[in-house]
Amino acid sequence: MGRELKRVPLDFNWPIHKVWEGFLNPHYKGHCQDCKACDGSGSSPQAKFLHDQWYGSLSTERIFEPRSTGSTPYLPSHPVVRARAEQAIQRLVYFGTSEEVIRSEAMRLCVHYNSSWSHHLDEQDVAALLKAGRLMDFTRYPRTEEQKAEYKRIEAVNDANRANPVEGYKYECFSNGYIPTPQEVNDWSIGGFGHDSINCWVCVKAKAKRLRYPTSCAVCKGEGSVWDSPENKHRAEHWKQREPPTGDGYQMWETVSEGSPISPVFATAEALARWLSDAKESDANYDQWLAMIRGPGWAMSAMSSPGRGFQTGVQAVGDSILAKEGAA
Repeated sequence: MGRELKRVPLDFNWPIHKVWEGFLNPHYKGHCQDCKACDGSGSSPQAKFLHDQWYGSLSTERIFEPRSTGSTPYLPSHPVVRARAEQAIQRLVYFGTSEEVIRSEAMRLCVHYNSSWSHHLDEQDVAALLKAGRLMDFTRYPRTEEQKAEYKRIEAVNDANRANPVEGYKYECFSNGYIPTPQEVNDWSIGGFGHDSINCWVCVKAKAKRLRYPTSCAVCKGEGSVWDSPENKHRAEHWKQREPPTGDGYQMWETVSEGSPISPVFATAEALARWLSDAKESDANYDQWLAMIRGPGWAMSAMSSPGRGFQTGVQAVGDSILAKEGAA
């Protein structure tokens, strides 16, 4: 996503900043709408309930209770809670760093942690995540000398196949065979980055299966949308986007949306680069724009590198090309 050069006819006159019509599927508007039964989620009411429990977003009357999974509610004195509270206070020194402030923050965190299923998994939840290969912080690191040797062997094989790909080869994944306890997983989840949306879905799906709940909306069959006819759905699914016409002109497009022009059409690369630098379309200068246009003709939105820090994509691509040309 970023900026892309397109060669279009010199008389191409599509409005600037308007998405090109060939990139918009015309078969959705007026024919497809979000499913009202599931609010476009595609989930059954039961699966939606479990999803909300995971994130602790239920109403007060239906709030998650840690004891429902056999878990013990977190207290402000818990070591992980205490550590997270101290970390937060260090970043918010405006409120002070007294014991009273730390304890207040720990109590606030406990309210959040204890309202979410994601921080109070049981053995069946952990088993579902292990089966899906989702607890890599526990299973993907060697714990014994023998496992360290096996880990190095697997990494060496994978590195060799990355350098010289073997057709049909599947990369090996190391597993130490460790099965963490629910408490270990729960403490891990509040102690750092924790679970992602994939983990949520794995646990929701597994628990729904155990409880014999459906996971998909009965109305939209899990699609999240409803069509006015099978014919229009078929047309939308088989629609193919159409590029703008090609020609001798130079025009810059953005690819952050579906795609639209951000400059007029020019007869030369130099004229386009001059317009873009004068219009301050980004922080890139004339030389950087011209190098990008003459080079790959595409740049990401932005990037950061140790040597140059944060740059727009055009700046980064342009500087890279200019550096290579200077060294040649």
